[in-house]
Amino acid sequence: MLSERHNIDAARGMIRRFHSASHLVTSTFETLTRTTFPAFKPKKLFYRQPIYYMSNAMTIVPTGTPVAFPSYSRGLDFELELAFVLRAPLTNASPAEALDAVGAFVLLNDFSARDVQRAEMTSGLGPQKSKHFCSSMSATAVTADEVLPRIDRLTGSVQINGKTVSTVDSAGLQWSVGDVLAHASRDEQLLPGELIGLGTLPGGSGMETGNWLRPGDSLRLVLDEIGEVQHRIC
Repeated sequence: MLSERHNIDAARGMIRRFHSASHLVTSTFETLTRTTFPAFKPKKLFYRQPIYYMSNAMTIVPTGTPVAFPSYSRGLDFELELAFVLRAPLTNASPAEALDAVGAFVLLNDFSARDVQRAEMTSGLGPQKSKHFCSSMSATAVTADEVLPRIDRLTGSVQINGKTVSTVDSAGLQWSVGDVLAHASRDEQLLPGELIGLGTLPGGSGMETGNWLRPGDSLRLVLDEIGEVQHRIC
């Protein structure tokens, strides 16, 4: 989770969709004060170190795979992320050493069951069934030397049923790729082939924009000059 803007907009969208009474309070506060409701901002740790969670590599599916709602959810969402694959092992790497281990970049889509996510996030153990059931990635990858020089200028879009409903960009991420990898490798062995996402780009989830997935929808996520994923929701 590297984008403060995504965190704030997603928290606001979560309240709007699932907690109508709280939404009335928070929206009134923001209207009157013209400031962000304090609880929507990331926790203090976000500003001290990169924040992440470990997902399930065995549930990654290719682009084009039909995706069904989890049986326990009524709030299926997508997350458009930039991700990269390691080409070399790392342990206790500096940010500069870490960058040399990045092989190629892909588009990662982290499906999420939002209606069960909030309770899991406050459980003390982080996301569980809200996240681990399915992710997908682009069929194409672009080498690090082509992406890293423009890592803060990437753009993309979200299309549902053929209509562009939001755009994304990679500006303003809290931590660099080198910082992320250096932190992840601290006293821990990272191996070639590991896939590491950089978190949802602002505008890259339905929770932020109110564009929630429904059965029958056609979803297309694009990162310009990197790749795309497409899924039919069933």
